[in-house]
Amino acid sequence: MVLSLGSGDTTKLLSGKTTKGFGDLLRKFVAEDREYWNSFASPLDALRTGAILEIRYLDTLDDGYFCQYKATCKEFDCLTASLDFAKVELGEIVDFDELKTIFLTEYIDAIVPLADLPQKDQIAVLKKKFKNNYNQVQFQLLCSGLDSANLVFLSVESYEDDENYLREIKEGDYTKFRIFRDEWVIAKIMERATLFQMIKDSIH
Repeated sequence: MVLSLGSGDTTKLLSGKTTKGFGDLLRKFVAEDREYWNSFASPLDALRTGAILEIRYLDTLDDGYFCQYKATCKEFDCLTASLDFAKVELGEIVDFDELKTIFLTEYIDAIVPLADLPQKDQIAVLKKKFKNNYNQVQFQLLCSGLDSANLVFLSVESYEDDENYLREIKEGDYTKFRIFRDEWVIAKIMERATLFQMIKDSIH
């Protein structure tokens, strides 16, 4: 059985317990096999482009960052997060970047204006307009045990694979927002995870 939830499940986990999404998550949790997707071969432009640009974004980071690094929650081992880019020192996660790709026009309209706002105002906007992304980072902070991490928005200029594989990402192409632990959201995640942990413990 799968018996684990990833940070990509955060939205369904936090949805109402009687919703279809939450029910689907329960069925997925006890399924015999987990479905795996090859994002690089996806017919969806946004998904495929995001996977390609992750490779290019890694070149902007210092040594010591690892892609898709796994972190498991100590309190609830049914929660496991894949960190897009985790900085690891002496075997411990010390920081991470969660990368989101966003088309250039939306990046200019929605992300660029946030860059110059005070951090408190940035968070208020992110919690409202990018709630799912914000909550996903909270899931990842819970699993990693960190107090903060970066939510990064990278502009997408083209959906042409050949162009994206060769793209040189410059500093002005992305914006980082420092996200700190939100104990209210984390408490909600843990409350919802209790059922899943009970199922896992009863099976094991």
